[in-house]
Amino acid sequence: MTDFELHVIKTIHGNVKVYLPKDGKSGKIEKGSMSDTDTTQQPPEEFKDLSHTSSVEEIESLCMNCHYEQGITKILLTKIPFFREIILLAFECPECGFKSSEVQSGGAIADKGVHIELNLQSRQDMNRQIVKMDSATISIPILDFEIPPSTQRGCLNTIEGFIQQSIEGLNQAARLKREDGDIESATKIVEFVTKLVDLMNVEKPFTIVIDDPSGNSYVENPMAPKADPNLTITKFARTAEQNAMLGLQEQVVAEPQLTNQPLEDREVLHLPNSCTFCGHMGVINMVMTDIPYFKNVVLMAFNCEECGYKTNEIKPGGAIEPTGRILTLRVETAEDLSRDVLKSETANAILKELDIEITHGSLGGRFTTIEGLLSTIREELEKNPFFRGDSADVTTRTRYNEIMGTLDAYINGEKKFTLIIDDPVSNSYIQSLYAPDPDPNLDSEDYERTFDQNEELGLNDINTENYRNIDKNEEEQEQEGKEEKQEENKELKESKVVD
Repeated sequence: MTDFELHVIKTIHGNVKVYLPKDGKSGKIEKGSMSDTDTTQQPPEEFKDLSHTSSVEEIESLCMNCHYEQGITKILLTKIPFFREIILLAFECPECGFKSSEVQSGGAIADKGVHIELNLQSRQDMNRQIVKMDSATISIPILDFEIPPSTQRGCLNTIEGFIQQSIEGLNQAARLKREDGDIESATKIVEFVTKLVDLMNVEKPFTIVIDDPSGNSYVENPMAPKADPNLTITKFARTAEQNAMLGLQEQVVAEPQLTNQPLEDREVLHLPNSCTFCGHMGVINMVMTDIPYFKNVVLMAFNCEECGYKTNEIKPGGAIEPTGRILTLRVETAEDLSRDVLKSETANAILKELDIEITHGSLGGRFTTIEGLLSTIREELEKNPFFRGDSADVTTRTRYNEIMGTLDAYINGEKKFTLIIDDPVSNSYIQSLYAPDPDPNLDSEDYERTFDQNEELGLNDINTENYRNIDKNEEEQEQEGKEEKQEENKELKESKVVD
């Protein structure tokens, strides 16, 4: 792409904004502050729905092919199905005829990166659509094959399309190797291409992995809004190197100020921490509180006075319970909507009548009301790009509209429904209106965790029983081994003396 795109086209929601003059001849970069709300804000007015009346800005920029003539970069800020807000870039040089195009995300970088694993079971899975952002890597572990961020950048394509485009690139590389006389390398490339072609037939299941530090890549879920058993989405905290790659300032954690005040006497703890978005120092406020008839929890909130970024989180206190717990609430009145609910970061939320399951990786930890939880679920569904736009499947769009209408009825108290919270570590809670007596609309059921659940929680390899005795036995065995070795050395010396 051109120099202009490298130093001007950045994110619209972030710290750098693009200002395009009416004459379209030049552009300038201006530092801007972020929104006063979090990153779930609505797209700015610069982004319009794609239509024949959409305006295109044109800016002169140096051609990076001939390095001689000024070409024209056309820029279109738009909203299209699946991609949310995007920036379309197209460059053409009238001198040498060089052309290039690119798609860049116009949305904010997510708080965390995303790691997506899709297990393909049939040929139909090859038709799933993928949004691959500039920072995303697509890999196929079974073939040790990887599509790096530098190739197929900013693409919306099917899985078959991504693989087919890779095959075309490899075939071109094989032809160049033959022309250079490197027949051995060309043969190996052709053999690998054959493996990719065979893989596209999905004769046996295989896994495709998308790793995106920006958190803005997606894989289509044909079962949405239901959970896809073949699709695993994991969010992760970015490393300093990944933040630098995305143009984010490295997070620097300041040491907390020491004080002689006893910890147990403080109502709110303050921990200095740098803002994820602008890098300025802010304060994390932490307080431990007790939920009646439940347990202690830690509430954490961060507010950046510089850019306005806000976030909050809740962590249950205490040890991991030996069993999981399923909480079932039958919501029948408006009073039920005002019940407090704590959904831990390990819990799944299920709306029984709608057959919707929101997995633990989607909402994280929440301490809110039933009404607030429903509103959050609605917002999460609205953020899914595969439900919107004219290109969405008719059946999916109809189902989506029905679900959103039903959720609105739930939030307004117009329909009865059942909410299920399934937490494998029993750290979730729904307020009982009759405590300490049984609540007729609230059921609680404990269950034994499966091996896979314990594995995901990292509990299978933990031994907390008799660990002191185990350490003692190991010390005794080690001592016995030393004594046996000393005895053997003694016998060996005596035998040498006899000889």
